Amino acid sequence: MKIDFTPSRRSTVGAEWELALVDRRTGELSSVAEQVLDAVRPDGQEEHPKIKQELLLNTIEVISGICDTIAEVKADLNDSLDVVHSVLDPLGVELFSAGSHPFSTWYQQKVTDKERYAKLIDRTQWWGRQMLIYGVHVHVGVDHRDKALPILDALLKYAPHLQALSASSPYWGAEDTGYASNRALMFQQLPTAGLPFQFRKWTELESYVDDMFTTGVIDHFSEIRWDIRPAPHFGTVEMRVCDGLPTLEEVGAISALTQCLVDDFSARLDDGEILPTLPPWHVQENKWRAARYGVDAIVILDAAGNERLVTDDTYDLLNRLEPVARRLDCADELRSVETILAYGPSYLRQRAVAKQYNGSLRAVVASLIAEMRDGKIARP
Repeated sequence: MKIDFTPSRRSTVGAEWELALVDRRTGELSSVAEQVLDAVRPDGQEEHPKIKQELLLNTIEVISGICDTIAEVKADLNDSLDVVHSVLDPLGVELFSAGSHPFSTWYQQKVTDKERYAKLIDRTQWWGRQMLIYGVHVHVGVDHRDKALPILDALLKYAPHLQALSASSPYWGAEDTGYASNRALMFQQLPTAGLPFQFRKWTELESYVDDMFTTGVIDHFSEIRWDIRPAPHFGTVEMRVCDGLPTLEEVGAISALTQCLVDDFSARLDDGEILPTLPPWHVQENKWRAARYGVDAIVILDAAGNERLVTDDTYDLLNRLEPVARRLDCADELRSVETILAYGPSYLRQRAVAKQYNGSLRAVVASLIAEMRDGKIARP
């Protein structure tokens, strides 16, 4: 099976942000997505071009266009938030984003009435119905097909950094799981989800996809739900590691870090460099450590088994990428990664709110709603 990759302008960027709909009074999830999507749909069109449907009726997704800078991505997403809020405010419904809802239960949620969603649930059953999770995806343009897989493999070395910075799902069904990102381990239960295989050549990916079609595992390339994957029709590498991010500030920070990494790898490939990678077993262990411990994770750095605290390695990474960020005009957004490290990723902020309010998870949801409205990480 031949998979055509449509090259993009190098390091163009776009983001997809999954958002939960919650009742303003109770903090419970609210299944009003169809009402919202109908209200925002432009006349004569089937759907809004940047406000999309998702698996569950308690969820919508806002997407940016193809942008050159992270500032453009943020402005684009913010415009969509304003449109959605104008519909939600009279309904008494709010938006928030995190890897999971702290206390709403999965079995009470309604699935969107579409054939592709019904097929997913029919096949995956209990695990599919458990997918009460939210994420952020960042696409970065790649200017040649043969760069896509080396960049993907190199990004896996930094997947735990991105996962730790975005971790926002410590609670599941009103219980503290002990994990920073419970979503990371939930999502990988779906077929073809989780960590990608590391292919050396594009023809190996084509052979894999052909096998998946032949054996009926997938009907479309998009059903390969890896944490990082090539998106051939967009001409991008798509980073899907991250939990839902509560604020536009964090979406900008994570998008900037992703854009800088991909651009740096692309430039190094142009210079003839072989990009550093990790053995699959180290990649797998790093994912678990970041999901469990978040910014306290000790990650494996290389095939020799050298290790380091993920936050220390992140600070050095930010310093190394600073010239790249200046060239891409995202230096301010990249510095926001330091803000995440200073005030803690969302999983730490959520636990701090719960502790302050005697374990109240409604207070946690209220804090997530407030952060979404403000667009910035809450500063204690």
